[in-house]
Amino acid sequence: MSFNRTPIAEVLQTDPKSQEITVMGWVRTFRNNQFIALNDGSCLKTLQVVVDYENADPALLKRITTGAAIKIVGSLEASQGRGQKVEVKASSVEIFGDSDPEKYPLQPKKHSLEFLREIAHLRFRTNTFGAIFRIRHAVSFAIHQYFNDQGFYYIHSPIITGSDAEGAGEMFQVSTLSPDNLPKTEDGAVDFKQDFFGKATNLTVSGQLEAELAALALSKVYTFGPTFRAENSHTTRHLAEFWMIEPEVAFTDIHGNMDLAEGMLKYVIRYCLEHCHEDLEFLEQRLINEEKNKPQNERSPMSLTEKLEFCVANEFERVTYTEAIRILKNSKPNKKKKFQFVIEEWGADLQSEHERYLVEKHFKKPVILIDYPKDIKSFYMRQNDDGKTVAAMDILFPGIGEIVGGSQREERLDKLTQRMEEMDIPKEEMEWFLDTRRYGTCPHAGYGLGFGRLVLFITGMANIRDVIPFPRYPGSAEF
Repeated sequence: MSFNRTPIAEVLQTDPKSQEITVMGWVRTFRNNQFIALNDGSCLKTLQVVVDYENADPALLKRITTGAAIKIVGSLEASQGRGQKVEVKASSVEIFGDSDPEKYPLQPKKHSLEFLREIAHLRFRTNTFGAIFRIRHAVSFAIHQYFNDQGFYYIHSPIITGSDAEGAGEMFQVSTLSPDNLPKTEDGAVDFKQDFFGKATNLTVSGQLEAELAALALSKVYTFGPTFRAENSHTTRHLAEFWMIEPEVAFTDIHGNMDLAEGMLKYVIRYCLEHCHEDLEFLEQRLINEEKNKPQNERSPMSLTEKLEFCVANEFERVTYTEAIRILKNSKPNKKKKFQFVIEEWGADLQSEHERYLVEKHFKKPVILIDYPKDIKSFYMRQNDDGKTVAAMDILFPGIGEIVGGSQREERLDKLTQRMEEMDIPKEEMEWFLDTRRYGTCPHAGYGLGFGRLVLFITGMANIRDVIPFPRYPGSAEF
């Protein structure tokens, strides 16, 4: 049996000359025992296949049902019907896999996103999720291409680690010890020396620290891999397992870091606008239809493509945290206490509502906030000369708030160890990290970008569980 076929995306762009063609895919609909709408995932659109039902085997026709996998050989013709330029007149139909129409969950009707999450193993076959995952691929490809073109090296950081890069403590433990018979030390603690790695280990929360090690030899590196947070969070923006992009660059500062992040975001968004037009158009119309039932003040101020073009066309506004607090304190929503979290003083941790106000209402362009209070940021961020702030940055986008977080790293050994002591981070477990400050330290910087959050922004979806194939969150580890 030959499996040579032409992808439907290519067929739809082919000039019809009654040439023989072979296509394979899944039946979306079969009308009047004559018209098959066939999709193979290569694009959003379906290909119309016309069956000679008068001369076809009735038993075969009964097996052409929604969800069935089939092979079609036929001639490519100009379509006589509306809605498509070409169609295939089938000379043979072969069924690879039947689909019982009484049991198949994806009937040709609208399904809620909540229902589709329950059948995530099948939701790839819907228009919405086909579009999302083609875009997810494009975003991933564009990220790799951007860093490759900029001379970066791709580093695989470990998934199992003995360190907590964020100092957050919300980590998944990794162990081969039996929970029914845990070995104990003399003081009653679990004796991890008897565990597989001889010490307590966890799933990584970040590849940053390992990327720093590589950057201080290779100059420009990035990681792109899975990370894990054991947060008992049920929001639309958090997952227990998600992918992170984390570049690290030697011989640069916070300003070079901002330039790199802005350049990367614009490159990726521009790539999607150029290469995912059909899928973005579909998701934009889906968003418009979804918002029709919402009050006007709850609808998105920009369409999906307008929002993406907004980020590409505008230079990102660079603002200090101190200036942002001043703007927010004097804003109407704050004075009238319309913010859920009212800004009262310097040092407040900004929430999504504050970030969106700065982007959408005040500056009306993407914003990079810099120089945050050191007390609300991580130990590895470079301390500024004022003794109160660190060279940190967050990039804020419309509709979503923070999309990138990064900093210039603290390269001075004395300053770094002092900060670790203040934040109770055990130095003895981080000697390998401190060695980079002992031997040939230099100014360096990097940032972290949650891949799912970027895909969420580009697709216009509302829930991060809908932009990753098999979401992991509290109470859910299906598939």
